[in-house]
Amino acid sequence: MKKIVLFLPLFLFTPKTKSQTVITYGNNSVSKDEFLRAYNKNKSIEDNTEKAIREYAALYSDFKLKVQAAKDLQLDTLLQIKNDLDNFRHQVEAGYLNDETSFESLMNEAIQRSQYDLHLLHYSIKIDTGNVADSLNAAKAIRVLYEKLTSPNGEVETSEKIKYSDLGFITVFSLPYQYENIVYHLKPGEVSMPYQSKKVWHIFKLVEQRKSAGKWKIAQILLTFPPNPDNQIKIKVRSISDSVYKLLKGGADFGKMAREISEDKLTYLNNGEIPEFGTGKFDGSFEREVVKLLKDGDISEPFETKFGIHIIKRISHTSTPESPDDEALKFEIKNKLMQDDRVEIAKEKFAQQIKLKVGYKLLNSVKEADLFKLADSMVNNPQKELVSSSLINNKPIISFTKSSLKVKDWLNYVKEIKINNDLYGGETNAQLWERYKKFAILDYYKNHLEEFNPNFAYQMQEFKEGNMLFEIMEREVWSKTGRDTAGLLNYYNANKEKYKWAKSADVLIMNCASEDLALQTIHDLQSGASWKDLVELREGELQGDSGRIELFQMNASPDAKPGSYSSVTKNADGTASFIIYYRLYDAGLQRSFEESKSLLINDYQPIVEKKWLADLHKKYPVKIDDKVLSKIIEENK
Repeated sequence: MKKIVLFLPLFLFTPKTKSQTVITYGNNSVSKDEFLRAYNKNKSIEDNTEKAIREYAALYSDFKLKVQAAKDLQLDTLLQIKNDLDNFRHQVEAGYLNDETSFESLMNEAIQRSQYDLHLLHYSIKIDTGNVADSLNAAKAIRVLYEKLTSPNGEVETSEKIKYSDLGFITVFSLPYQYENIVYHLKPGEVSMPYQSKKVWHIFKLVEQRKSAGKWKIAQILLTFPPNPDNQIKIKVRSISDSVYKLLKGGADFGKMAREISEDKLTYLNNGEIPEFGTGKFDGSFEREVVKLLKDGDISEPFETKFGIHIIKRISHTSTPESPDDEALKFEIKNKLMQDDRVEIAKEKFAQQIKLKVGYKLLNSVKEADLFKLADSMVNNPQKELVSSSLINNKPIISFTKSSLKVKDWLNYVKEIKINNDLYGGETNAQLWERYKKFAILDYYKNHLEEFNPNFAYQMQEFKEGNMLFEIMEREVWSKTGRDTAGLLNYYNANKEKYKWAKSADVLIMNCASEDLALQTIHDLQSGASWKDLVELREGELQGDSGRIELFQMNASPDAKPGSYSSVTKNADGTASFIIYYRLYDAGLQRSFEESKSLLINDYQPIVEKKWLADLHKKYPVKIDDKVLSKIIEENK
């Protein structure tokens, strides 16, 4: 059993400054800036500042010694540590590739919009961009449609040309950003001006606006229709749904009914529970039924959508926080923003800001017209050899401080974009060239982030050394303690009084998939069935664990007796458990060495760690500059 160690989330990368040295260990040193960065991030509430800083200096010194031991063993070259570092880099680097002011503005806008849901109607007319006459007719038709929608009666007749849909309620991030910007500037009853996308004209009408409905957690039972069902089949399915509804209203367990009857393959095994969702996630007709459930535990009458007949149960509801400073709301919005197209606005500004910083220079070695011709040739004849055989493929076209991009890099970029429908939006070569230049700037900056952003460098170093610390602790303390049987036995013999049983019992703990299964299992065990046979028979639904456990660990009943069963405990996730008591023991009985093993390892680890640290102090003598430390103390009082 490993002892849980408090990892210090320390910023350990020291920039090249003239900062004073506060700690030395062997030939290594810690600057005042580095120490303060670590201390300020990890300091606890302490009335005595001097005591807190001096204790932290000792703690930080020990941390540096352990990390140095890991470096000596070259643990930073381990494949797992390298892979973890790469994965972590990919997770955090996006947060450093935006204009902070623009990003903050987008954040504030999204938070404000999250406070409201909009009920929208959508009208659209397709455009045949290859047919001039059709494009003109579509433009005329959308103007006429707008005039009708804004007329006093506001009614229009849809046709094969004019498509209409009731979008139901939407919220921020439900629509593409360009449409969201349109609809969130409308007032109830107002109609938007016609908006032309690549192949469609759009008009939106805001029916009503409401305060954000928040998020729901529900469970459902779904009964589906077969393809092209006739009326008799539909009547039969509706009849089944009515029977299920009556059973539920009569007290039947919703989760059990979902597992046995629901045809929603994604949820039936989880008692029909759907992951928490908010406005705009599902079809409007489904959401309207969800909103009708006013209390947790309410169950809807059967209702029909295009997916079949549903019966839903409300599990919980969470309101949208009204404060823009709510940390959970900010975290959620930020995550959604990072994955949304609108973040490109912040990236665009950021790319312009860092041009000089990365040494960006557009070279004139190849004309743009030639770059575009090569791109067309590659798309029309996409052999790999075309990129590599071009006479100018190695000519540099963009340079940075430490590297340059060549014609082949541009062609490979075009190829990757145009073969991916998710990336290619039909841009011209000239538009792709502008897109490539921005990509090149951001990509160079991203690959050299440590040089440009000290905070990123600190964060990467912190993560890397945290992983190295874990690995060295595993090797030098945790695993070593468990293997030192002689040391553990000596410690046990010297400290036997520490290892005595509290009041305990030999027990069998049964964990069951549901309360009904728990009750059935108790009946089977009382009828003489073997618990091991039952577990094997119901693999995945039943688990059993036997052994001697102290009663306080189980919240055992004071009335527990040999052969007695505890009551069934129902857990929040729908599972249930119970305990069988076989034999009870009084407190104060001596634990054997084997019975004390996990406790011994936990107690013996600090001794092993202390000895290891003493060896490290001999190898790397630690010196703390008291003058510099005293100055730090004075500055932090």
